Amino acid sequence: MFTRSSSRAALTAIAVAGLLALSGCSGSDSGGDSAEPDTLTFASIPEENASGIAEKTKAVVAALEKQLGVKVETQQATSYAAVIEALRAGQVDIAALGPFSYTVAKDSDAGVEPVGAPADSPDEAPTYRSYAVTKPGSGINSLRDMAGKKVCFVDPTSTSGYLFPSAGLLKVGINPDTGVTPVFAGGHDASALSVLNGTCDAGFAYDTMIDQQLPDSGQLPAGALRVIWKSDDIPKSPTVVSTKLPKDMQDKITRVFQQDINRPALVKLGICSTEDDCSLPEDVKYGYIPVQDSAYDGIRQVCDVTKSKSCVA
Repeated sequence: MFTRSSSRAALTAIAVAGLLALSGCSGSDSGGDSAEPDTLTFASIPEENASGIAEKTKAVVAALEKQLGVKVETQQATSYAAVIEALRAGQVDIAALGPFSYTVAKDSDAGVEPVGAPADSPDEAPTYRSYAVTKPGSGINSLRDMAGKKVCFVDPTSTSGYLFPSAGLLKVGINPDTGVTPVFAGGHDASALSVLNGTCDAGFAYDTMIDQQLPDSGQLPAGALRVIWKSDDIPKSPTVVSTKLPKDMQDKITRVFQQDINRPALVKLGICSTEDDCSLPEDVKYGYIPVQDSAYDGIRQVCDVTKSKSCVA
């Protein structure tokens, strides 16, 4: 956990160094026209604590390995910036990004293309929301009441944990940098739990973390936190492929995500015994569906409103 006044550049450098060291076996660093690698590195942003990440991505990894004939190694990054810089350096081949971190990576030429977004059904428009939460009796009943309070955000490049909350605060006349005391918790679960334990007076996290994940895990008792604000709809988090991979491999990875990583297809492949038994990330109820870059233009518009420094990598 760190505040805005911490040395963000130093922390990012440490995070990047750690991720690059872990992913050094990636075969993608020789460029887009090279031979196809026999090992791929799949990195995830810090939505929650690292424990359980391997289990939740097990079916995704199994499908990629079976359909591509390669080994896939998963890495949990310590920050959004670390994933972006590792993609830029050619040390990560596939990454699960947030909508905001995706637009930063895409618009700063980190070399990414979206391969799919999680969906609850094959024909849905995948969206979610950011929540602002506080403890009952805190006296904070709206975003306006956050003025002068210690407020937990997730990460400077988190869509629902920073960008949309910043836009919400600005709309009611509060500067997210100076009108509150900002604390970056590092994960959506950490942000919510920091409010629960009194480290922060209020905080932000995405809807499923508050409605399902923390309650289901027993970490958030019923009624322990109040939702006092909900953002507009946000396009769901895309998974991307590095354009430093050979084009044929990029296309193959895209096809696997869009055709094979959904519950019915995973059962047909023999990776899952039943659709209910498929171990997928929390926000992947059905599977992945195609997504276009234009779906994230709303994120770019919020960047224009907030003028956030985080909108530029």
